[in-house]
Amino acid sequence: MDGQPSLWEEAEQALGEAPRGEILDLLHATAHLWEAVPLFHAPGSALALKLMELLVLALLLGMSEGGVNWLESAAVEVGLSRSRRQQLTKICHSLRRHQARMHYDEYLAAGYPIASGVIEGACRHVVKDRMERAGMHGTIPGAQALLRLRCVALNGEWEAFMHYRIQQETA
Repeated sequence: MDGQPSLWEEAEQALGEAPRGEILDLLHATAHLWEAVPLFHAPGSALALKLMELLVLALLLGMSEGGVNWLESAAVEVGLSRSRRQQLTKICHSLRRHQARMHYDEYLAAGYPIASGVIEGACRHVVKDRMERAGMHGTIPGAQALLRLRCVALNGEWEAFMHYRIQQETA
């Protein structure tokens, strides 16, 4: 997900203690870096692009905490103005708040998506393509039931599901 606190709070409420992997969308993390880089170098300059490349590489290699620490120490070393250091402090605070959700090296090694595009595409494929056809009407419970069946079918589990349903009906 992105960094919106209310999304994480809703996930916590909905899922409780259920095991899950919480991943901050890489594009959200890099958006913060794009805010930080111009504090050090002119936007679009070769140095700005190189710094951005190094910071993103640090994220992908699992060194997000080191990258944030480096930004803060570099601010002191290069003598950023007070206002720029205040901006950087806010950026670093936002990144630190999600530190536990930015282990991109582990996520990639496990085959997890690190950006929400895959999830959004799946939602479009499962939900929108089915529920927003012409003439579609219904209730929320009916739509939920239909989407559950659609997921069973799309996951290739229809035969196992039907076998289970027959067993349940027989019992």
